Amino acid sequence: MTNTGEIPYGYPAGGPAPLAPPPSRWGAFLAAAGALLGSVLIGLLGGLVWNLVAPKALYVVVSRGSADVVNPETSAFITGDLWFCLIAVVGGLVIGVVSYPLAVRKYGPVPMLAVLAGSVVAAFAARWVGQDLGLAQFNDKLLNSHLGTLLHAPPVLGAEPSTFLWPALAFWPLAACLVPAMLVLIAAVRDRPAGNRLGRNRPAQLPFS
Repeated sequence: MTNTGEIPYGYPAGGPAPLAPPPSRWGAFLAAAGALLGSVLIGLLGGLVWNLVAPKALYVVVSRGSADVVNPETSAFITGDLWFCLIAVVGGLVIGVVSYPLAVRKYGPVPMLAVLAGSVVAAFAARWVGQDLGLAQFNDKLLNSHLGTLLHAPPVLGAEPSTFLWPALAFWPLAACLVPAMLVLIAAVRDRPAGNRLGRNRPAQLPFS
């Protein structure tokens, strides 16, 4: 008769491992709200940085409320777009790196949706702070300056205030979502071999007799 008094595998001492408690709905809501608000603040900060570091095209006043660029071949416009893209990538990565351990890893998809929405809002917030607020000041000076006055214009994404350079704006959500997605994928790949090893190393159960 086979000895069945001791099974070579089973639960560890102390019984089965307790299941992790499900995440709180309020916790997920607060994490999502924090991710959304933090993303918008980072976008506003990115817009301020863009306004400071991007080159500004030089204009000359030719009439009341009108000005022409001094050097039509200036590289200030394309360089300003490149600076926005760089700041978008950095800002998006910051959003993703901060949001993953504090919100996404703990509460799952709800904060992740907030990261996506917040990074989209951050893109428009950066454009608004860096471009539109500066244009308001520039237009005010343009109306009150004399003929021949030289004025530096703020950076304008896509060289036209009415143009939305969508690829540049898209860098914000792409970079923000890339970090959590990569970390989730790495965790899944890392945990999968461990589960396979446990399955392979588990001895077959002997039939009772």
